[in-house]
This record gives sequence, structure tokens and C-alpha cells, in this order.
Amino acid sequence: MASSETLDVIELLLTAEIYNDYKNELIVNNIPPKIRRTLWNAKTRDVPTPIKPSKSMIKKMFDIDNVEDALKVNGKPFAYVALDEYSGSAHITEGSLDSAAEWFKKQDGARDRIFENSVLAYYYDNVADENDVGVSYNDVASKTPPKEASREWIESIMDELSEGKDNGRKWLDLAYIKAPEEIRESMDELILTERQKNELQKIELTIKNKDHFKNIGLYDIGKVLFVGPPGTGKTSFARALSKNLSIPIIEVRLSMITDQYLGETSKNIDRVFDLAKKFDPCIMFIDEFDFIATSRTANNEHSAIKQAVNTLLKAIDNTSLVEDGVLLIAATNHTKKLDGAVWRRFDEIVDFERPTMDMRKDILDTILRKIEGDINTEAIAKTTEDYTGSDLRMVVREAVLSALLDNRYNLVQEDLEKAVKSFDRRSGLKMTAFIDE
Repeated sequence: MASSETLDVIELLLTAEIYNDYKNELIVNNIPPKIRRTLWNAKTRDVPTPIKPSKSMIKKMFDIDNVEDALKVNGKPFAYVALDEYSGSAHITEGSLDSAAEWFKKQDGARDRIFENSVLAYYYDNVADENDVGVSYNDVASKTPPKEASREWIESIMDELSEGKDNGRKWLDLAYIKAPEEIRESMDELILTERQKNELQKIELTIKNKDHFKNIGLYDIGKVLFVGPPGTGKTSFARALSKNLSIPIIEVRLSMITDQYLGETSKNIDRVFDLAKKFDPCIMFIDEFDFIATSRTANNEHSAIKQAVNTLLKAIDNTSLVEDGVLLIAATNHTKKLDGAVWRRFDEIVDFERPTMDMRKDILDTILRKIEGDINTEAIAKTTEDYTGSDLRMVVREAVLSALLDNRYNLVQEDLEKAVKSFDRRSGLKMTAFIDE
């Protein structure tokens, strides 16, 4: 049987051959990220065609020193591949695609590769004489992360902005930009209320049906406000949504864009919204939303602050999921501070409450799932009333550190109980007033 190194190279060559032959039926998003990453052209934000594999490309992609050795099967050169000694090109020999694909599917581990490579899935489902692999091209293609989910896509846009003449580099200093593949948070790991699950479904449907909303003239959609105490999962939800939808997230904290010259703050607000539109499609997540979106009727409010609020409201009005590809999510811990006009800008308000006892148990079960130990999470959940998900993670962290002090990787009930008491003492200190004598 072929080595994993050999299968890596043959998979690349088959992918290139099939993609080149069926370029009218396949798109760049069909190419799996592990291959697309090396082929990517930052200038065109695409994979150049035809794809022309080479020895240098293979060495870079798979960290292989000797390509000739990698293309040997049972000690002999693979019969269906040609290596050009002078140009360094590597390709499936003419007329050998079917034979190479037939050989490939019979190798150990090849089936898993086919089910993760929608270019190969297309061949075995739609081209091969018999789909005895049992793969569905549509299923595999739907699970393949699009180019917009990659760091390469983001870097391409960032490079273009940096090279531009309209202060694009300054725009990039106003936000954190993350690719879905870089995000650790996952919807599977979040404990959500039914209301939050329902909102997730609506957001997904909105993204998938943008053209429908455009056709019926409904543009003012895709603006969501998250409200709730710190630590209840607002930021985690937004990041997990980015991963779930396979689109970048532009994270903005309004405190970051406030300038000592208040007039510059309004300009920064416009800049950061323009930045988000460059990454169509994307999520624009604005944390600390109340930092600027405060009431314009507050006493002694500076006129420049009111101008910044007006600029923010106008920027929200001029940003559309349907037209600009920007899903706007704002988050606040202080609902009473928000200007009344702000609420009308959002078509959905999602409440992030402190978790119930059942939710606290589920959160603890999720956090502890990879940690050895026999823990009664229900008992811990009963003693942690008013704890947020973030608080419970801190409790588990404290318990793990305490166990390590005893040279243990496993946890016992007492570790969690002591961690809860430690957290309560810490919370008590936050309420203590210290007076210098």
C-alpha cells in the first residue's frame, strides 16, 4: 500500500487534473483549504488556472525533501505520474486520469480524503463509471469551507488596503480581523437558550437567502443587538457564528476608535464601517456598544459626543447585509445608557441572561468533558447561583491548578468545591472598599 506522503502528492495531482478538466463545473471553493492555501494568488484573490503542480510546490505544500521517492509505490515510480526533469512540473500522464483515480480509491485512507475533497468527490460521483465509493459531491461541497473562511482571503484584502492611498493601513488599526479557521469557539460547545437557538436559525436563513430579500426589496435586515451581563457569552456567540457561517469576523471595540480629538472619532466610525464592507461577506461585531451609543440627552454631554452618536446611527443605517454583505452584531452590558434611537436600528434583540441551574450544569459538563475525574456537576451547579459561563470557566481553571499543585491531572469533587469558595472570596473582594489611612 502507498504511504501517506505518496497519497498526499497523488491527491494533489488528481485534484489539479480534475479541476482543470472540469473547470466549467467546479469553482475555487471546491478545492480543499489544505491545497488551496498554497495555490492562492493574493492579487486576484483566486487560484490561477490551469493548476500547474511542480516539484517545488509539492515540497512546500507537504514538506517533502525528495519528490521522486514520495512518488514510488512498492519501490517503483508511480506509473500514472510524469515528472519533468527540466521544468520541474508534475502531472498525471495523458489519458491516465481514470486509472490513477481507480488506483487511488483502493488505498487505505483514500476514502476519508475523497469525503473531504469536493473536487475528487465530483469525479467519483459524476464522472467515474461507477460511484462505488458512495460519495455525494453536493454533501462534500456543502461542507468545504469557502475561500472567505481562510486567512489567505483576509490577508489579500489587508494587503490591498495597506498598499492603497486612502489610509487603508490606518483602517486596519481600528479592528481585529479573524478568519473562521482561526476561531476556537464553536456552536457545539455553547449552551444556548431556545431564544438564542431560534435567533441562530434566523441569522443562518438570512445569510442564505440574501438574494430573496433583495428581490422583495427588504434591505433593513441583519442587524442584531446582544444585551446581557458580562461573561454570558455574547462575544463567544458572535465568534462561533463566524465559524459556523464560514465568514470572517471584524471585531470592533468602540473604545478603540475614540480619539483624543473628538472630531476624529466620527471619522474613525465611518472608517471602520467602510472596512467591514471591504470584507463582504463578514460579521461586524461591535463590543462595548454603549461606549459611544449613549443617550444624546444626557446632561452636560459634549456636542462632539452627540456628533459621534449621530455618525454611528447614520453608519448603521447605511450598512446592509443584503447590499454590503455585512451582518452587524452589537453587544452591550448597559442597556439603560443606550440612546433611544439606537434600539430602532436593530431588527433583532437577543437577551443573554445569567444561566439557569440546568444550563450551569450543562456548561460545567462541556468544560469538563476532556478532564479526568468523577464530578457531580449538578451539585456544583446548585452552589453557583448567579454565576455566568465565564465565571464557571474560572472555577474550573482554579480547580485544575489546585490539582496540579498536588501533582494530579484528574479532578475530584473537593477541587471544584474549593474553587467555588475561592471564587466567592474573590467576588467579595470586588465589593470591598479600601480606604487609605
